[in-house]
Amino acid sequence: MSASKPTKYIFVLGGVMSGLGKGIAASSIGYLLKQAGVKVTIMKLDPYLNVDPGTMNPYQHGEVFVLDDGSETDLDLGHYERFIDVNMTKNNNATAGQIYSTVLDHERKGEYLGETVQVIPHVTDEIIQRIKALNTPKKYDVVICEVGGTVGDIESLPFMEAIRQLSLEVGYHNHMIFHVTLLPYVKASGELKSKPTQHSVMKLREIGLTPDMIFCRSEYPIEQSVRDKIALFCNVRPDHVIEGIDVPTIYEVPLLMHEQNAGELINERLKIEKKPHLKELRQFIHNFKNPVHEVTIAMCGKYTELIDSYKSVMESFIHSGVENNARVNVKWVQTEKIKDDKSAQKAFAKVDGILLLPGFGSRGSEGKISSSKFARENNIPFLGICLGLQCAVIDFARNVCGMKDANSTEFNKNTKFPVIDLMESQRAIKIKGGTMRLGAYDCEIKTGTKTFAAYRKKKISERHRHRYEVNNRYRSKLEKNGLIFSGVNEDLGVVEAIEFPDHPWFVAGQFHPELKSRVNKAHPLFREFIKATVKQKS
Repeated sequence: MSASKPTKYIFVLGGVMSGLGKGIAASSIGYLLKQAGVKVTIMKLDPYLNVDPGTMNPYQHGEVFVLDDGSETDLDLGHYERFIDVNMTKNNNATAGQIYSTVLDHERKGEYLGETVQVIPHVTDEIIQRIKALNTPKKYDVVICEVGGTVGDIESLPFMEAIRQLSLEVGYHNHMIFHVTLLPYVKASGELKSKPTQHSVMKLREIGLTPDMIFCRSEYPIEQSVRDKIALFCNVRPDHVIEGIDVPTIYEVPLLMHEQNAGELINERLKIEKKPHLKELRQFIHNFKNPVHEVTIAMCGKYTELIDSYKSVMESFIHSGVENNARVNVKWVQTEKIKDDKSAQKAFAKVDGILLLPGFGSRGSEGKISSSKFARENNIPFLGICLGLQCAVIDFARNVCGMKDANSTEFNKNTKFPVIDLMESQRAIKIKGGTMRLGAYDCEIKTGTKTFAAYRKKKISERHRHRYEVNNRYRSKLEKNGLIFSGVNEDLGVVEAIEFPDHPWFVAGQFHPELKSRVNKAHPLFREFIKATVKQKS
């Protein structure tokens, strides 16, 4: 497509209930387009009034995904990046909180010239402007917009109205409504029920939008009679009713869509004359389903009952597992329950590796420190992320350097040996939202280390989300006792990576490597971590 051609828009909306996988659907459409040589990006429109998810409870929102530019965004942006291999920016995520804040700011500055400020046109205009701005100047052929929540939510109505207006403006062949809905299975009657989908579409049409394609999430295959029924009552062609059956991995969804000609039908509507190349993805899925090895990783943290809190880590295991011909099984370990060596022994029985998860606060911190100690002393491959690095340093300070009461000032403000301390730049900050050390920073890697062997280059860039760091006052003592500072940011004086000598593989990063792992491009640290567990087990 040339720059002169208009931008195409695909709007991904959801009905019946949340959590149906709109983000995966949007990402899969993006993948099909990308593999056809189409330049594509994806935007998440979230109706909640929070400005960003940075201060939201993980139990409610799941993982906070951090971008290179330091934006704290919805976890779906992680899916977007992993599928289409394009780095997102703050412009790829907009919340109702951001929209309303901008509108009110304009009003306070007198930019509306005394007009009565209303949802229509001021809020809807701001939404439309943000959608258009994502591709100004034009870099992409297609912009996919996913709207959070479900059709009919009060909060989402301004977004739906904005989409209605924009769809009318750009014309028939320049937009498409992709509706994700649920087909529940009623065990008593042994059938899939289409009525929730019909009601969802009815609600959508009430607000002026008509779906062009319906993606039906289901636990069971959809019979042709059900497709025909949905098509008839939802006013779409039967071949535009796409089965979204549960699959072993989310990376199979693009293939699922492709096999039902969804990609071709989308291209037909948008007048895109290109076909996707899916050889690499098919090979990825084949390797995923047919592993040679199998390893078990202990995932140590405090939100272990909520998998979405560590979504990117779980996806990184899939990527790195495939590259090592291994299936990665996870054993969830709640670090609050690790009180001593005996409980650690029990928690880590029959595991091949230990991953110390990121997080904040003192809850479970002693268990994390004990987890590091167990991995170090028992030669179990170990990967620490952010707080995981900090707890590994505390373990080393206490149990190798003889600093018995070493700790982080986050856990104990009066610790005798504050080997982990609040960053100098964070000391005057009072507002919590968006004020941490966020986004991508450079890191110089020390040659001859396991970290260097993983990256195979001297300078890297990784994403961060933290307020505390290794206290430079103790670096010399830690180093004299054998701790290797394998990655540093010399300009800022921040320790970025550590490792222990004489260990099969013990590496930790102050950054979040899971945020940069992609399909067919596993993050180097995850790749080498899983490789070490496979080698150790063999």
